[in-house]
Amino acid sequence: MDSAIGVFDSGIGGLTVLKEIINILPKENTIYLGDTARVPYGIKSSDTVIRYSLENAEFLSSKDIKLLVVACNTASAVGLPALRDKYNLPIIGVIEPGARKAIKVTKRKRVGVIGTERTIKSSAYVNSLKGIDPKIAVVSQACPLFVPLVEEGWTDNDIAFLTAKRYLHALKEANVDTLILGCTHYPLLKDVIGKVLGDEVLLVDSAEETAAEVVGVLRSSNLLKTSNKSAVHEFYVTDAPEKFVEAGIRFLQGTELKNVKKVSIA
Repeated sequence: MDSAIGVFDSGIGGLTVLKEIINILPKENTIYLGDTARVPYGIKSSDTVIRYSLENAEFLSSKDIKLLVVACNTASAVGLPALRDKYNLPIIGVIEPGARKAIKVTKRKRVGVIGTERTIKSSAYVNSLKGIDPKIAVVSQACPLFVPLVEEGWTDNDIAFLTAKRYLHALKEANVDTLILGCTHYPLLKDVIGKVLGDEVLLVDSAEETAAEVVGVLRSSNLLKTSNKSAVHEFYVTDAPEKFVEAGIRFLQGTELKNVKKVSIA
């Protein structure tokens, strides 16, 4: 089936998810929507995030997508039920795949979660983890400064290290052995986070796990692309396409980012 995989995020962070999807499914067409006019979602109310999510999904569904990826932890935390109620197509968020991976790899049942304020306050990861294993111990920490650091390209300097050290102190004290990167920006801070926590703590990248779930759903639903045509990747934003391209190159790390179109969806 040649219809595209639709992906939306509040901005550019979801490009880490798109990158993994393209890496694992290089023949598939994709359509990415970055809601850059209304970013960040992490400080918005749940009602607002749900409304934005429905509007994003409406735009992508008009492009005849075959599967929707909510590549935003905040939207996944609060918007998935409303999206699944409205749209009759496979919808994958980034929280459940990461939670399942963390449960699989943790050795001492002590899992840390970092994310935006809204994601952490939603308890979506805690609920997902404990829904799989009620005995799991979960320590959560909001890291609001991580997103602007990544978008500025400050991912491996003293400021990034000191910020990570401050945020991750409680997780070190709690002796977690697994940490879920609960924001799509955070994979770009893997090196700094790893330095702070040490090699004994396994980092779970939700982007990688989400891409693997996309493969499984497409295969089980018989929706994998069947033609040999080259993959087409479309990009849309709701504001500032030039800035999106400039920052997005760091997120995609190899995939060409061009022909970004500005659209109005509200």
